Amino acid sequence: MPSLKDIRNRINAVRQTRKITSAMKLVAGAKLRRAQEQALAARPFARAMGEMLGNLAAGVRDLPEAPKLLSGTGEEKRQLLVVVTADRGLCGAFNSQIARAARRWIHEQRAQGREVALYCVGRKGRDMLRREFGDCIVEAKIGVTGKRRIEFADAEAIAADLIGRFERGEFDVCTLLFNTFRSVMRQEVTFRRLIPVEAPERKEEESGEPRPVWEFEPEPGVILNELLPRNLAVQIYGALLENAAGEHGARMTAMDAATRNAGEMIEKLTLYYNRTRQAVITKEIIEIVSGAEALR
Repeated sequence: MPSLKDIRNRINAVRQTRKITSAMKLVAGAKLRRAQEQALAARPFARAMGEMLGNLAAGVRDLPEAPKLLSGTGEEKRQLLVVVTADRGLCGAFNSQIARAARRWIHEQRAQGREVALYCVGRKGRDMLRREFGDCIVEAKIGVTGKRRIEFADAEAIAADLIGRFERGEFDVCTLLFNTFRSVMRQEVTFRRLIPVEAPERKEEESGEPRPVWEFEPEPGVILNELLPRNLAVQIYGALLENAAGEHGARMTAMDAATRNAGEMIEKLTLYYNRTRQAVITKEIIEIVSGAEALR
């Protein structure tokens, strides 16, 4: 049976932990607002670029002179998965659900006889996957997702590295894995093909009338050579922003739950302390009365 001093020390320790988790919740909430604003602001631009890319690629994809980023190598034997996670923990299942999705994807690709390589962006993804798939990791970018503000230059650097690897023939298909921010309580695991570029198909307007045909100057193939690398960076930048917003939302939720659990634990420990203290007092009274009776 623990002493009263041990119980008091444990109550004080839990109180200190509650202060830390409460402070982390407030910090995560402040960071979430900034990250959410960035992610929401980037979505319209990425959507508009995807629409323009779809119009450009419609008549070029099947031509012999189509850019390699658009047409691909014609094979799918060598697969590269870009895994975007956080640099820090204490955010619930945010990182582990990405790692689980990556493991399932790797097993599926290997079952089809394909070679798999991993490009990790974030410390947690690298640490979780290198135990089982350490020989598959070709690159690990640490410190990108942990920045206070993610810059477009970070995405450009990753995009340039991926394009260089593609041109050197290191892979045939590149897929991006990240968490899409839906709400504070919900982050959705998302797979998105980067190379060859998965240009969206053109859809008709809600009125049923087809969209107008766009004319480009210079030729679409020339524009695509410039636009495709930029679109790749935009897609990666959007994924980094979505992931950052999801991380802060998951951390705020996890710290809120930890704060409430600490409060419940303090209540239980306080009740246990009072009962133990009462039992000690009762025992001492009984010993005093018993001693007095023995002296009579």
